Amino acid sequence: MNPSLTSALPAARDAAGQQHYPVGALYVVATPIGNLADISLRALHVLQIVDAVACEDTRHTASMLSAYGIERPLVALHEHNEAEAAQAMVRRMLDGQRIAYVSDAGTPAVSDPGARLVAAARAAGLRVLPLPGASSVTALLSVAGIALRGDFIFVGFLPSKSAERQQAVQGLAAEPRTQVLLEAPHRILALAEALAVLGARPVTVGRELTKQFEDIDTVPAEALVAWLQATPQRQRGEFVLALHPALPEAEDSEADSPGRRALALLMAELPLKTAVKLAAEITGEARNPLYEHGLALKKARDADGE
Repeated sequence: MNPSLTSALPAARDAAGQQHYPVGALYVVATPIGNLADISLRALHVLQIVDAVACEDTRHTASMLSAYGIERPLVALHEHNEAEAAQAMVRRMLDGQRIAYVSDAGTPAVSDPGARLVAAARAAGLRVLPLPGASSVTALLSVAGIALRGDFIFVGFLPSKSAERQQAVQGLAAEPRTQVLLEAPHRILALAEALAVLGARPVTVGRELTKQFEDIDTVPAEALVAWLQATPQRQRGEFVLALHPALPEAEDSEADSPGRRALALLMAELPLKTAVKLAAEITGEARNPLYEHGLALKKARDADGE
């Protein structure tokens, strides 16, 4: 038990205790992604008053609650038992109990278990109340220095198989907006190798966000492998990555390359994929950048034709 954390419980009761917390309801509670101090006062209060806490890992959640001086009955609800455990939680809520759900870190049901439980509760006519808090996605975007206009995409984890991952990266290359990815330490090098085809497109890497050895840096996609291998600790911990928007034409050193000139001519007579394939074979340039450029040309031509 950490005295500096448990001292927040009276403040939580004072700040949130006067609100109404209905019985027979599900409380979806965001928890810290690393630093235990990153939890809301309302979350601390709700975790004290619920009848049980459903969680992804009972050992992890027990340790977290102990740090705050909170003891509650715990029920395991994870990706392998979510459908069955969700129905058990619904029955308890129908009996008038308050149930909280927490994942191991961050906001539940966003690339974590919880969505089936939420759907089951709603299907039973029960209230579901969100308690917002920590999120690795918004944490990284806030320090990436990307001028967002609300147009980013949450991608999450790419496929683990190499061929499927490479295909997914082609989709990333074709998407000009900011994209946020997650990755585990044992797969981060494989992801970095796959992203190298994106060349100079910037990637902001967040490693172990909010923890003692937090690491945040922005590097070109083609240099990500070297960045990870620069020191051993850079391949440890949990990762979130923000793939920056595609570089504007004026900033692209290949803006008038032979491949792009050939592609523009071929697209006048052929479908995009065929034109990209031929342009790459004729000039020896990489297909992914040509495909991304072709998409941009197609969008521009379609807009002119409206």
